[in-house]
Amino acid sequence: MKNKRLETVLYSAGGVIALFAVIVAVNFIGSRAKVRIDLTADKAFTLSEGTKAVLRKLDTPVQVRLYVSQKENAMPVVLKNYASRVEDLLNEYSQISGGKLEVTKMDPEPDSDGEDSAKLDGVEPQTLPTGDRLYLGIAINMLDQKVALPFLSPDRERLLEYDLTRAISIVGNPTKPVIGLMSGLPVNGGVNPAMMRMGQMQPQEPWIFVSELKRDFTVRPVEMTAEKIDDDIKVLVVFHPKDITDAAQFALDQFVLRGGKLIAFVDPSPVFDKNPQAASNPMFANMPGSKSSLDKLFAAWGIAFESSKVLADMTYKTKNRGGDQPAVLRFTADAMNKDDVATSQIDDLVMLLAGTFSGAPKDGLKQTVLIHSSPNSMLADGFMAAMSGEQIGKDFKPENKEFAVAIQLAGKFKTAFPDGQPGAGTNAPAVTALKESTTDTQVILVGDTDMMNDQIVADIQEFMGQRIVTPRFGNLNLIQSFVEKLSGDNNLISIRSRATMNRPFTRIREMETKAQDQYRGKIKSLEDGLAEAQKKLNDLQAKKDANQRFILSPEQKVELDKFRKEQAQANKDLKKVRRDLNLERDSLENRLKWTNILGMPAVVTVFGMGLAVAKRKRTAAK
Repeated sequence: MKNKRLETVLYSAGGVIALFAVIVAVNFIGSRAKVRIDLTADKAFTLSEGTKAVLRKLDTPVQVRLYVSQKENAMPVVLKNYASRVEDLLNEYSQISGGKLEVTKMDPEPDSDGEDSAKLDGVEPQTLPTGDRLYLGIAINMLDQKVALPFLSPDRERLLEYDLTRAISIVGNPTKPVIGLMSGLPVNGGVNPAMMRMGQMQPQEPWIFVSELKRDFTVRPVEMTAEKIDDDIKVLVVFHPKDITDAAQFALDQFVLRGGKLIAFVDPSPVFDKNPQAASNPMFANMPGSKSSLDKLFAAWGIAFESSKVLADMTYKTKNRGGDQPAVLRFTADAMNKDDVATSQIDDLVMLLAGTFSGAPKDGLKQTVLIHSSPNSMLADGFMAAMSGEQIGKDFKPENKEFAVAIQLAGKFKTAFPDGQPGAGTNAPAVTALKESTTDTQVILVGDTDMMNDQIVADIQEFMGQRIVTPRFGNLNLIQSFVEKLSGDNNLISIRSRATMNRPFTRIREMETKAQDQYRGKIKSLEDGLAEAQKKLNDLQAKKDANQRFILSPEQKVELDKFRKEQAQANKDLKKVRRDLNLERDSLENRLKWTNILGMPAVVTVFGMGLAVAKRKRTAAK
């Protein structure tokens, strides 16, 4: 018996030792393998295919120097943990590149070679509130090309992969494509003429979307009066071309016909373009500015742009303190074209008082809708939508069709100016005008310009003296993806789109939309009843003698009592609709919450019980 007990003890001790050895071995191998398991729904911590493609194409060694302050207590815990994640990501980059990406970690202590190297690489220290200075930056170098990320902010962690891959792509391809930018707004910075008339002379910074484009492309301003687009411009962005001349439209026409690619943002009701009358009359301060279109080109292409009405959509509406805003839209993934590389991964997009496109493209052109409304939408008067979004909601009548707010035209285009250059006199130099394109090209049209305003596209923060720009929605991604798509580089699109992934509660949104439809019908019925009752009261009042105008007649009392009862019943019905909506929404949220809380423990419990039953059966079989 004693020998048996000793044997049991030895076996148990041996099992514990063996288990400990296995755990140590697994940890040792795992730390060397650098393998991560990503359990997030959108694979936020898994390298995208775009990054892998860029890394695998490297044929020349790339040096990456990671500067991190190593002195104890030199960095806050948040930055120290973030620095560790950055280092892990760089090691993964190195593995995928097959060793072409060489990572060196350096500690730039004061008066050290590391500090001198950081200065030469353009990585500057950040000063903490305590007065201490720390480094957390990266320099990427290939041959004589160098790109620095001076400070890595945790606020941009979702953009870290994009920033790194873009920097590697830049040093590998030092020649940036030339992008033209024609705009009726001061997006390139400088003094805004409209603001100058209002007495504000301070120069403005370039719009954020312009600054972001300049990081990847050579952005060349093109005047709104241009009569020719430079030949080395391959992609031209036309932004809010208000009051564009026929001569400028002719220049765009010829640019497209010779194979140039065009991205045009037009707007029927621009919110952020100051109304010219606002300087002299404060009543116009909140009214939209001048609408924009490319009417000559659109007509030649077979496209119609609604320039007097804007899109209202109860599925994608937003809310503010004034209530529902059906013309201020926040589109989800359901509104995007899943088959297009530029829109397939965008799932959160904001537009204000957007216009829509319709019509049938002319022969030789193919139209693709990139962004569309839901069937629960309609076209509303632009002026009314700008003044009162709540009134648009009250009068809403869905047209049960999807409206296109962004489209792409591809194929061979024909000229919009068959008679040649407009306005050219007899003494003007001869211009050989193209009548039709010889190669296929592409044009992208978007029905809103407010979506690219700084107030919409990003949050701007000051962090340790650095200006940190964090995208708010997918708006910034959209224009960058369009430009990258037409300029030929699609690898960065899938990376950047991951930074603004949105996972809305679609079930709750559908419930709210359905309840709002019922609620709106009740309000309409109540208002119609009120108007009818008021009309009857007015008719009865008109028939009375002048001496009896301030005394209610028996007929008026009956009508007034009837109206009060109808009003009370309508209010009761409205409260019931609201209560039912809240109950259903709370029930769904509770089910989701308890499923998340109890789901995993339940799975573990069932799995453990299954193992116990299986073990008992094996023991019984012996």
